[in-house]
Amino acid sequence: MEAAATQNVRRTQLMPMVIVAILFFVLGFATWLNGSLMPYLTQMLQLNTTQAALILFSFYIAVTFTALPSAWLIRKVGYKNGMALGIAVMMLAGLLYIPAAKTQIFAVFLFAQLVIGAGQTLLQTAVNPYVVRLGPEETAAVRVSIMGILNKGAGVVAPLVFTALVIGSLSAPAGTELTQGQIDTMADRMVLPYLGLAIFLGLLALAVRFSPLPELVEEAQPDAASASQSQLKAVLAKPALVLGVVALFVYVAVEVIAGDTIGMYALSLGVERYSVMTSYTMVCMVVGYCLGIALIPRVLSQQTALAISAVLGVVLTLAVVFGNNESYAIANTLLVPFGGVALPDTLMFIALLGLANAIVWPAVWPLALSGLGHLTSIGSALLIMGIAGGAFGPLLWGLFSDTGLGQQGAYFVMLPCYAFILFYAVKGHKLKSWK
Repeated sequence: MEAAATQNVRRTQLMPMVIVAILFFVLGFATWLNGSLMPYLTQMLQLNTTQAALILFSFYIAVTFTALPSAWLIRKVGYKNGMALGIAVMMLAGLLYIPAAKTQIFAVFLFAQLVIGAGQTLLQTAVNPYVVRLGPEETAAVRVSIMGILNKGAGVVAPLVFTALVIGSLSAPAGTELTQGQIDTMADRMVLPYLGLAIFLGLLALAVRFSPLPELVEEAQPDAASASQSQLKAVLAKPALVLGVVALFVYVAVEVIAGDTIGMYALSLGVERYSVMTSYTMVCMVVGYCLGIALIPRVLSQQTALAISAVLGVVLTLAVVFGNNESYAIANTLLVPFGGVALPDTLMFIALLGLANAIVWPAVWPLALSGLGHLTSIGSALLIMGIAGGAFGPLLWGLFSDTGLGQQGAYFVMLPCYAFILFYAVKGHKLKSWK
């Protein structure tokens, strides 16, 4: 009898988990599409590196001012409706790329990026609790890791789809002055794929709205006016949490730099298939996730894994900054024998940063939230806002790229980020007070 009941519970959990898995894939697809969009718009609109970095800035800055309103909206309409609304906002953004392409106005592209960033923030705020709540608490970490693999797996697929549907054989060496006819062709190639994306998202929003997803029941919360101030004051008195927020901010900065600027750098080096370079970084991240599942905590503690990741990040950053763009030794060893293309070592080092970055997010969260008790929810909200690092890291890289250092030298901005992550792994997470 108990076995039959357990089997029924598993069946009722299966469909919601499948839906949530699809949504995590969609989130990853929308996020890591930026790695191809950035160099493509750079060619089409003849942007400098700082302007191109604004494409990422406008996407990630949406988290800063839509995270808390998203949480409020979900409390009003429920989690399932919140998911459907988030996807609907992303659908609207997909439609905005069409007038952006037709007018070739950079500001319209930035607005579309802002809207899709807001939509994915709402969707992410609604969908994340399901990973923990739809299943036993003791297996939540496994579900989080699986969703992370799906998210980063979408990052492998998105550049390949963008290249096949939008770029095709369209490409030009970096710095080439395109004719208006070539620019118009590049713009026109964006219309149908983004229309298709919008239609798919619209259908997905309807499917989620009328799906059998159960509504999560929230615990009754006190009237926040007086409670929130005291809770915020209490949580800011916890160094491990505050420093954890900073650690996630700098982590997302380096994650986005490694994942989304690699295509820009490949374009500057004259690599023809620059638009698929994000896939290389994402493959390394997926490998890192799998290693984390296999090794933590059986072989390595979270703190040790975090420290190793930070040290590897420092080493690879130095290898990028001082690397030789004429050397192809790594690709000739790892890719070419298996039918891959030859790529400069510096690009391979950037891709390998995905391996260094993979463990950071899942390692920082438990260390930052440890011992928070009833302050866990507000601590989690602050940690989510660390995603805003994805707006500022690439922008800083772009500014340094245009001020004499060049794109290769500008990757040095990752060094202090990894240094801080190392500090947090070794000491920061242990601090109990500011005294």
